[in-house]
Amino acid sequence: MAALSRRSFLRRSVAAGAVGAGILYGLTGRAEAAGSGTVPMGSVIDLTRCDGCKGEAVPACVAACRTKNADRFPEPVQPILDYWPQKKHEDWSQQRDVITRLTPYNWTYVETVTVEVDGVAQEVSVPRRCMHCENPTCMSLCPFSAIEQHASGMVEIHQSACMGGAKCRDVCPWGIPQRQAGVGPYLDIAPQYLGGGAMFKCDGCVDLLEAGETPACAAACPRGAITFGPREEMRALARRRAEEIGGYIYGETENGGTSTFYVSKIPFELIDAAIRKRKAEESDTRPGRPGMPVGVGNMLDTPTGLALSMLIAPVAGVAAAVAGAARVMKKGDDA
Repeated sequence: MAALSRRSFLRRSVAAGAVGAGILYGLTGRAEAAGSGTVPMGSVIDLTRCDGCKGEAVPACVAACRTKNADRFPEPVQPILDYWPQKKHEDWSQQRDVITRLTPYNWTYVETVTVEVDGVAQEVSVPRRCMHCENPTCMSLCPFSAIEQHASGMVEIHQSACMGGAKCRDVCPWGIPQRQAGVGPYLDIAPQYLGGGAMFKCDGCVDLLEAGETPACAAACPRGAITFGPREEMRALARRRAEEIGGYIYGETENGGTSTFYVSKIPFELIDAAIRKRKAEESDTRPGRPGMPVGVGNMLDTPTGLALSMLIAPVAGVAAAVAGAARVMKKGDDA
C-alpha cells in the first residue's frame, strides 16, 4: 500500500469527520441481530456452587474458554507502535498466560475474595466475563458497527472491523472488553497515525449456542455452577434459586438488564466492596478486573451520560472515526 501523503491524509480526515459522526449517531445503521427465530439465551451463575476450582492451577471454566478460543487470540505485528500522539500502547502478547483478569488472551476469569458478613469471614469465588446486556451500550457507541448482538442475545466484537478505540470499554459499566495493539484493520490504513488495535471479550460461545450446544465454560464446570438456557427461563431459575437460599440476584436490572444472572447468599454490595478493597490493597489500577456495582444504570439513558461517553473516549477512538472513512475513500482511490 502506498503511503498517504500529508495532503491526502488531511483531505480524507475532513470528510471522515462527517462520516464518523453519522456512524456515531447511528445514521448509517449498525449490526442487527443475526438470523431469525433464535430464542434469546441467558445464563445463571450460582455463587453458592462455585469454589473457583480450589486446588487446581486453572479454574475449569477459564481453561475451557482459553482452549475453545485459542485460534482467535491476537497475533500482533511487531514492532507495535504507540497510539499516536500518545507514548503508550496496550500489549498483552508477552503475558498470554495471565488468568487472574480479563485480557485479549483470557476472556473469563474467577475473582476470589473474602467477604465479612455479620462478623463472619466468608470466601466467595465469582466467575467474570461479558454480561451480554439486553441493550448493549458498547454496540450503540461503536463507531464502526464492529459489535453485533446475535439473535441469541450474545454480543460479539468482530475484530475485522474494530479499530481499537476502546469506546466499548469506556461505556461498559464493568469495563469488560480488553485491547491489544498491533492487530486489526488500522494496520492497512495508516498505522503510524490511526487506530489502537482491536478489542476482545467473551462472545458467549454464540456458535455453540446457535447449534444447540452448551458453551465451553458451562460444559467444563465440575460443580454445575453455570447454566445456559432461554433467557426468560434463566431469569425464572435465578429467582427461584435466590428464593430458596434467601439470597440475591445480580444482572437482572444492571445496565438496563443483562442475559447473565448471578445468584448469591451474600449481598452483592459486599462482594463489590471486597473486590475494590482487594484491588486497592494490590495497587492494581489496570483494566480487566471488574467490580459488581449494584443497580448501575445505562449511561446512555441521559443526555449527560451520552456527552460524557464521548468525552472520555481515548484519542485512539477519535482517530478511529477518521480512519473508518479514510479506508472507504482509499478503496475508491485505488479503484
